[in-house]
Amino acid sequence: MPSRGRTAGEEKPVIECRSVYKIFGRHAKSLLDGTEGFIDADAAKEAGCIVGVNNASFEVHAGELLVIMGLSGSGKSTLLRCISRLTEATAGKIFIEGQDLLAMNGRQLLDMRRSRMGMVFQNFGLLPHKTVLENIAFPLQMKGMKTRESVSRARDMAELVGLQGRENYFPRELSGGQQQRVGIARSLAVEPDIWFLDEPFSALDPLIRKEMQDEFLRLQEVLNKTILFVTHDFDEALRLADRIAIMKEGIIEQLDTPASIILQPATEYVRKFTQDVPREKVLRIEDVMNPVDETEELSDLRVSKDLIIETVAEAILNQPRPVGVVDADDRLVGSLHASHVINVLFGTSQRD
Repeated sequence: MPSRGRTAGEEKPVIECRSVYKIFGRHAKSLLDGTEGFIDADAAKEAGCIVGVNNASFEVHAGELLVIMGLSGSGKSTLLRCISRLTEATAGKIFIEGQDLLAMNGRQLLDMRRSRMGMVFQNFGLLPHKTVLENIAFPLQMKGMKTRESVSRARDMAELVGLQGRENYFPRELSGGQQQRVGIARSLAVEPDIWFLDEPFSALDPLIRKEMQDEFLRLQEVLNKTILFVTHDFDEALRLADRIAIMKEGIIEQLDTPASIILQPATEYVRKFTQDVPREKVLRIEDVMNPVDETEELSDLRVSKDLIIETVAEAILNQPRPVGVVDADDRLVGSLHASHVINVLFGTSQRD
């Protein structure tokens, strides 16, 4: 479940996928006949088919940021396109807030996209002859909103993403990062409940990419959208995600919190993804702390459960007794031993 303090509770999922398949090739339907579970890669090859998504089942809850990641050809973008129905799934069920997406007619699907979904892609897709404000206002005007109202809304969105003073610039006058901000503002202008982002920062240089990740996290704190974010960059996934789905050849190898994926990789493929991750820069205190033990004598030092281990590791290692872990209200929620920190960061059993 979400790792940044958002929990789904008993609420129904915003997105639900049940045994979703996307198979490319003339014999896709016959390949599926009698199939239960995953399609064998050799069988698909013999049938002249390519399996883009292979029996994907999962849920995404309100306010959750699920990152779908994998190498090129893993099926991550295909899965995202199936869920937004830009690509038709070969089989399975996809529900958006309980509504059967695959059963919708063209009109219903269009209404769903216009009113509930926002999309941002690697290709910014800006209209070169329109200004920043005009680009942001464009989808609102397509929905029938009056020009004055749409421009006012566009100004608010431009300010939200930090484009004040550039409202009348044309795309050619903007940097790559600024162009991406226009794309983000345009997708947010329609106030989507669900936000699809397909490698939105991959075309940016590293410094601008880091800046856009910071901006994206800030926006999510403010807006609390339900987000599916596709990337091939594991560092980016770790930084942004509540949960991560790692894909290989159309199969979701593991779907879990960043901490669980690092500490408990489900497959050898996932383990290879995580083996070089600097754990102290990713894991939080709460990811590795022990439960409260009333009989345990603690040191005077207290650390927040939300801190990254790197920021307090030295202080913890210098304590003769276990350190108390507290929440935002300064309540004791756990403890951490220096030996446990050493084992988590340097233990060979988890890296070999």
